[in-house]
Amino acid sequence: MNTNKKARKLTAPEFIRRKASGEKLSMLTCYDFWSAQILNDSPVDCLLVGDSLSMVMHGHDSTVYADVELMALHVKAVSRGAPNKFIIGDMPFLAARKGLAPTMDAVGELMQAGANCVKLEGELGQLDLIQHIVESGVPVMGHLGLTPQSVEAFGGHKVQGKSEAAAKAIIESAKRLEDAGAFAVVLECVPAELGKAVTAQLSIPTIGIGAGADVDGQVLVLQDMLGMTPNFKPKFLRHYANGHQTVGDAVANFHSDVQAGTFPNEAESYA
Repeated sequence: MNTNKKARKLTAPEFIRRKASGEKLSMLTCYDFWSAQILNDSPVDCLLVGDSLSMVMHGHDSTVYADVELMALHVKAVSRGAPNKFIIGDMPFLAARKGLAPTMDAVGELMQAGANCVKLEGELGQLDLIQHIVESGVPVMGHLGLTPQSVEAFGGHKVQGKSEAAAKAIIESAKRLEDAGAFAVVLECVPAELGKAVTAQLSIPTIGIGAGADVDGQVLVLQDMLGMTPNFKPKFLRHYANGHQTVGDAVANFHSDVQAGTFPNEAESYA
């Protein structure tokens, strides 16, 4: 199988068809034009411009510092670099909690920036809003389990749905998201058995990050997957490269060549 074959751009309805066919979905976060160009030429199915960019790209300790303006700026960059990918734009902290008009303004800004859908964290108190967004012609992806915008309420980054009652609540929330019109649901940091149970009860796909192997797809942060922060290694993360060392070695080699006077050489200089 040629794993380098460029994937055709998905549409929201095709996510559901992929679940029905049993073909897994792959998703990576993407925050800028440079990395978007690389991923545009890859077989990965879709790109998430996640509010985690406030941590990965801007150095904050939480996702709550992202706002709509910042998210739209990054969506624009990614959409320019990856025109052949389905792009999910994250609704940032409280953007869907300020009333219908401000929420729709935020949705409109992300879509006009180049997103193909929006992703909303949580379900409680948002079902009418999600239904309105969907009825307005904008696909919505849900997000349950560990929802990082609510990390203060959770008391930290902890696995969710461990008790029978908590697991049941997540299953019921997932069903309500589907009924409201969501075309997919991200499940973050839940027990594998719960991930499997939610997936079995929905006709829309589940995309897991720390939700076991029996979901319909997987998502990771690109920089985490590339090993750019080698000491960051939560249980669910697999490093597919040692990017931190690769970049560090390249920079050290550049510095050494400059000091030795071997860069640039004659072929790298203008006559």
